[in-house]
Amino acid sequence: MTTEIVLQGVNKFYGKKQALKNVNLKINEGMFGLLGRNGAGKTTLMKILATLIQKNNGEVFVCGLPINNAKEIRSIIGYLPQDFSMYGNMTAYEALDYLGVLSCMNKSDRMKIIPELLEKVNLHNNHKTKVKAMSGGMKRRLGIAQAILHNPKVLIVDEPTAGLDPEERVRFRNLLCEIAENRIVILSTHIVGDIEATCENVAVLDEGIVLYNGTVTKLLEDARGKIYSADVSKLEIENVKKRFTINSMVTMGNHINVRFIVDDNNKDALFKGASVCEANVEDAYMYLMHKKRGER
Repeated sequence: MTTEIVLQGVNKFYGKKQALKNVNLKINEGMFGLLGRNGAGKTTLMKILATLIQKNNGEVFVCGLPINNAKEIRSIIGYLPQDFSMYGNMTAYEALDYLGVLSCMNKSDRMKIIPELLEKVNLHNNHKTKVKAMSGGMKRRLGIAQAILHNPKVLIVDEPTAGLDPEERVRFRNLLCEIAENRIVILSTHIVGDIEATCENVAVLDEGIVLYNGTVTKLLEDARGKIYSADVSKLEIENVKKRFTINSMVTMGNHINVRFIVDDNNKDALFKGASVCEANVEDAYMYLMHKKRGER
């Protein structure tokens, strides 16, 4: 069985609204990032791969299996939805044990695997903690545990770090990277930092269209020489906004450090004190969106 996911010409409609438009992707073993703003079609794509909803047309193969083979595919996929929840009065151990029963795992396997999973997601000291008493980060880690309970070949996580504090976000990213060994992990997010910290390959989705599919390194190279920074006064910032697409602004006393996009259309508007700087992934994503808007 091959460890890859292939999508060819996939379309999805909700009534008259088209959520996915001729999506073509190939996803191999390791961490794969699906990046896009809210409403870009990421969750729709994840739900199709998890066999929760059906595509309208196109072809999808998960580890060599056609997506119509829902029962077989569900046996090799783990899924953590954006809004994961469990019965609040269950403890962490009880929740996993209950899901293990639903997955037809025998008792001896559950007794062996569940403690190992709780250790892996750093919940071994909270195995008696009720779900309703858990923090957001703890619930997400419990969500990962339930998603890999049956040792899937593919793990799909949808917006897993939204709402987490910085420390929990880093911990969660590290956990995903560990889990990605010998399996596919698809990380769907609108948080660019999550992609930058974990993924070598990324697809950018916008209004159901794949705008980019390739390595993070190539995405950065495409933005080279297009990102500038400058320190400007608070009085000057409005003029800068009118001339350039702003990526970020950081207030520093009476001045603002601003990062912005410069291309052939606005290069003549460059001003004294502005200098080219090395693009980060957020800059590269913003440049891609800026460029595609100009082409439409």
